[in-house]
Amino acid sequence: MKMLLPWELLILLLLKECLAENTRHGPVFTQEPSDSIFPLSIDDKQVFINCNARGNPTPHYRWKMDGREINTESDPNFSLVEGSLLISDPRVMDHAGVYQCIATNTFGTVVSREAKVQFAFLQNFSMKSRNTVSVREGQAVVLLCGPPPHYGEIKYSWVFNGQRSFLQQDARRFISQRTGNLYVAKVEASDAGNYTCAVRNMMTNATVLSSPTPVVVRSDVMGEYEPKIEVQFPDTLHISKGSSVKLECFALGNPVPSISWRKADGNPLPGKIKINHSSGVLEIPYFRPEDAGVYECVAENSRGRNVARGQLLFQNVEHLHWVQTLRDAHMAIDANLLWECKASGKPRPAYRWLKNGQPLTPEGRIHVEDGRLTISSITLLDSGMFQCVAETEHGAAYASAELKVVASPPDFTRRPVKKSTVMQRGGEVVLECRPHASPRAAISWWRGGELLQGGKRQTITEDGTLRITNISKSDGGRYTCLAKNHFGTSSSTGTLVVKDPTKIIVPPLSLDASVGQSLVLPCEVSSDSSLSPIFKWFFNGKAIDVSRQEHFEMIGGGFAGDLMVRNIQLKHSGKYVCMVHTEVDTVSAAADLIVRGPPGAPESLVVTDITDTTVQLSWGSGPDNHSPVTRYIVQARTPFSIGWQTVRTVPESVPGQTMRAAVRDLNPWVDYEFRVVAINSVGVGEPSTPSKQTRTKAAVPKVAPVSVSGGGGARGELVIVWEPVSEEQQSGEDFGYVVAFRPLGSSTWIQTVLASPDASRYIYRNESIAPLSQFEVKVGVYNGMGEGPFSRILTVLSAEEEPSEAPSGVWARAVSASEIEVYWQPIAPGSSSEKIIAYEVLFWEEGSEQSEAEAARVIDTKALLSGLKGSSAYQIAVRAQNSAGLGPCSRALNITTKKPPPSQPPGNIEWNLSNSKIFLNWEHVKAMENESEVTGYKVVYRQNWHGKTSVLETNKTSVELHIPSGEDYLIEIKALTEGGDGTSSGPIRIPKMSSKL
Repeated sequence: MKMLLPWELLILLLLKECLAENTRHGPVFTQEPSDSIFPLSIDDKQVFINCNARGNPTPHYRWKMDGREINTESDPNFSLVEGSLLISDPRVMDHAGVYQCIATNTFGTVVSREAKVQFAFLQNFSMKSRNTVSVREGQAVVLLCGPPPHYGEIKYSWVFNGQRSFLQQDARRFISQRTGNLYVAKVEASDAGNYTCAVRNMMTNATVLSSPTPVVVRSDVMGEYEPKIEVQFPDTLHISKGSSVKLECFALGNPVPSISWRKADGNPLPGKIKINHSSGVLEIPYFRPEDAGVYECVAENSRGRNVARGQLLFQNVEHLHWVQTLRDAHMAIDANLLWECKASGKPRPAYRWLKNGQPLTPEGRIHVEDGRLTISSITLLDSGMFQCVAETEHGAAYASAELKVVASPPDFTRRPVKKSTVMQRGGEVVLECRPHASPRAAISWWRGGELLQGGKRQTITEDGTLRITNISKSDGGRYTCLAKNHFGTSSSTGTLVVKDPTKIIVPPLSLDASVGQSLVLPCEVSSDSSLSPIFKWFFNGKAIDVSRQEHFEMIGGGFAGDLMVRNIQLKHSGKYVCMVHTEVDTVSAAADLIVRGPPGAPESLVVTDITDTTVQLSWGSGPDNHSPVTRYIVQARTPFSIGWQTVRTVPESVPGQTMRAAVRDLNPWVDYEFRVVAINSVGVGEPSTPSKQTRTKAAVPKVAPVSVSGGGGARGELVIVWEPVSEEQQSGEDFGYVVAFRPLGSSTWIQTVLASPDASRYIYRNESIAPLSQFEVKVGVYNGMGEGPFSRILTVLSAEEEPSEAPSGVWARAVSASEIEVYWQPIAPGSSSEKIIAYEVLFWEEGSEQSEAEAARVIDTKALLSGLKGSSAYQIAVRAQNSAGLGPCSRALNITTKKPPPSQPPGNIEWNLSNSKIFLNWEHVKAMENESEVTGYKVVYRQNWHGKTSVLETNKTSVELHIPSGEDYLIEIKALTEGGDGTSSGPIRIPKMSSKL
């Protein structure tokens, strides 16, 4: 461990003393004693009264009780715990009183507020026997409690004949919580017995009982008499705001009087009032000014009534609180001190002043006027702790402050003249001279060895500040401030450096731009070569952070700080300011950028004047984004349209100054939504908010069905078809079709009505219609508003008749056990008037009826029947079909399917690998009697499950396969017969071969 040298130790002590001095101050209370009530019982041996103050040095404490100083050294009941007072074995008579804490250190003394300390206690009743009370039945009686000495809130009860529960109050019996007395309005025979008064201290929870009072009830009954109010409230009560007040009222009488309450002015009682004990107590919580007034208690029985009155007066008491308090003052010697404190309270407070805990006497330099204290030409002896005390009859408030009087020679240690001041030529410089001195020092300024007297450009202000205006290069140099008072002299020197001013030689210019463009706002300066300008750009008053905003970039360098704005948007319109900072000055230049863009969305679109094909639109203009709107277009959409479509308007081109247009050529009875789009020289803007869905009015349909045609059908039918009119063009409710037709050459139309809007086909049946008769046909439309147009007239043929002849040259052959091929000759053209559209092949097992036949429909002249049974005889017939129906069947053919293939698969399969060859051997499959003979074998092989399949047929029971190496193969073997392929052997997996084998 290093030992400190004597001079090092001295420096440390001086530094410590200096630091301590910087934070030294007089005592300031952080905790003061307050009014308190302590419960006093045999278990309470100590009472603690809080007090604490901060200060440097640490304060020491004293206490006063009832104005007399407490000697904690000699009195064993008192001791100090830090600043708090500890009372041991407290006694009511000796230790109840007014306490005050006093804190002192080297800077002075302060006293705390006064605190009233009380002790809650309850002594025992006297054990002396109580006299017997004799009373007649029907008479009233009052039993006195006579409580023992006590302090604190008390609750009274009575015990009858030693019962565990307290006597219950009712309309006949009342216990006053002011006196403790028991009042019985009318005595009954059952009231005879012993009565004991019980008193409970609500703070200590102690209860004491009196000696019993015997009550004897005599049998001679007393007659009836009018009420006599025995318990009543004072004539006048002063109640403060927020308090709770209880009024007692009870009357004696026979019969038992009833008690009621009212206000003398006739107003109803406030709803918050509580009435207890059969109206014997009236309680008003949270007393307010409107609760004041004269209250009446009315006691009434059949013999008469009596009234007690009392006035409740609102007492406007406002607790003290500081409006203006004191602040510590560090002042130079010979200065004048002014302190003022103001407290608010009702009644109005009075003021007094203390210095170091003692009353301050106004005399000579000291003047006191209410809360205003002035001390002129202060001296070192005036230093200390001062307190302003504001007092009313309800309490006091203390405000404290410390006065430090300082006397010292001028000292520039903390605030020297600025070492170097750099200013621009032509500007104004202010050189401050603010030494610490007490009293204040006289100031003079020197430049080199020359005393500055002041002049046109030089001014020395009253506080010693040197001001030089319109400075030039020649004003540069060293300036010294000399400070002097009668304790000493000191000086401080600084240097003034004069630079050329900064000027913006290429300022930004106000520009117009369109959305999406990029531009550069220039900013170039000329400045003193020794300075380094710093460029900052502001947009609408906010600094631009180019590192976080993708649209902005600073370009240039040195004396140029241009701002590039990329991909300009509408939000970039506004004022741009280039601000240039140097060590000596700040200059700026501004420019406005107007960004032109497509217009904003039109507003407040309204639809009016709705007809079947037109509506009237009106709207408000949206923002034009600095480019006037040249025209508007109107768009609409319906449930039937694909997106928004531009609609025709009047005027056809809506000018930019026009905010209304008529939309025409709409479809009747269609729900439309409309929107408006503004266009300017920059482009097409955003559309307006769509209007509410609007339905045009209904009208007679204007569109006739299209694609009307017909023909076909069964014999005796006229078939007419058309394309249904879309819902968008039906123009109203109850839409349907009118179908009209007539034989060619006839003048009379036959009409029928189809009420379905989805109808697209009508069939007219009449057995007398000759095949392929010509008819003129047209289809019209109608709805609830009337009939619309018909389609153009066209000629349609009636149905033709069924084919009259059967196909010829029918023959068949069995392909396998499950398939038969059938062939026939087509019906020659011109052999009948019918157009053959298909053929139907009927087949059924021999022995079955033709009505049970299955049918295969083809448009060719051959058919393959599959899914048949093996070794079975079938009958086959063919017939032609046209649009009218089916013709006659050909003569039935008999043909038998082949025997089925063997059900036994190839067995005992063996395989061998050699280089790229696979050798397979298997046993010959023997067919059973009802199976087809084996004519050969089919070998099916492929790579894996999903590879390409290869087939090899052989009439031997062995085969050699050439396959590449490197892949797994799957192989199946089936028997070949004229009845088809036999049962498969199932897949045989051959593992891949190595290419080295």
